[in-house]
Amino acid sequence: MASKSTVPRQYYKHNRLQQLRGFCYATQLGSISRAAERMALSQPSVSLQIQALERELEVVLFERRGPKIKLTPEGQILYELALPLVEGLETLPENFASQRGSLEYGSLDIAAGESTLLYLLPDIVGQFAEQHPGIRFNLHNVTGRDGLEMLRADEVDFAVGSMLDIPEDINYWPIYAYDPVLITARDHPLARQSRVTLEDITPYGLILPPRHLSTWRMVKLVFQQNNLDFHVTLEAGGWEVIKKYVELNFGISIVTSICLTGHEKVCAIPLNKYFPKRTYGVVTRKGKFFTPQARRFIELMDPEFFTRHGSEDLTRPELAARNGNRPVQLPAGEGMDNS
Repeated sequence: MASKSTVPRQYYKHNRLQQLRGFCYATQLGSISRAAERMALSQPSVSLQIQALERELEVVLFERRGPKIKLTPEGQILYELALPLVEGLETLPENFASQRGSLEYGSLDIAAGESTLLYLLPDIVGQFAEQHPGIRFNLHNVTGRDGLEMLRADEVDFAVGSMLDIPEDINYWPIYAYDPVLITARDHPLARQSRVTLEDITPYGLILPPRHLSTWRMVKLVFQQNNLDFHVTLEAGGWEVIKKYVELNFGISIVTSICLTGHEKVCAIPLNKYFPKRTYGVVTRKGKFFTPQARRFIELMDPEFFTRHGSEDLTRPELAARNGNRPVQLPAGEGMDNS
């Protein structure tokens, strides 16, 4: 007859995947109660699963400080080993279908800011939907900080956007690059000049996105570096709003060419001499496993993406960084850019 200590041990071995899921979710979300919510279980159940894992491995996985938890060194080792297993098992049906040459069902969650959703993704989403009509799409219109939180909590497969300052736990692979442009009304005095300098801009009021976004910080930095002042006559959220008020001659603006469709009634003047190009690309949590749906979508954005970076680079941050997945970092707050 089995001893009392043997029964729980065998029971929990049969639930190893559930244990590891609870452990990985708690790590990603920073909370056992939030992990329990995601798993549709009670908080005590997930706590018992993690404690059983600790007993069996004879280690402490989390430092517990009230409701907050932090991985111990042993917990970090287990997390790096367990996460690919958990993600691989959870995406087994999709991977199996992909290996058979079909990608007929499943879901794809992408986080992006308004600029990306309006100007960059529509054509790609259209191509993907036409090729894979059975895959359910969820496009999350989020601010930069919210997008990063969704990545860290594994609530989305990946994000698409522009990043200037990249947190240590995030990977960013730029794919597209857009020019900095001064836009004015067609009858504005600067529209008649063949070349525009920063000094030419200073007498005129600027229309810019809110000052907490990166465009404002970039404009301020460049003017300061050139010992020049600028003044803002209007703060407006969203490139469409800014373009409309520039058309009406309320002011001029410095934008990224991603937002220009060619149908605007504005004059566009390049400012590459003073401002860097703005890149847009794929943003993920480090170590994130790409589902077949995510891989297929990213390949529509960049057919050589996985060939160029390699699967090893995408799961090992030190290799990804070595191979240039980070652009030059510029002064900005944490988060994907929405301006």
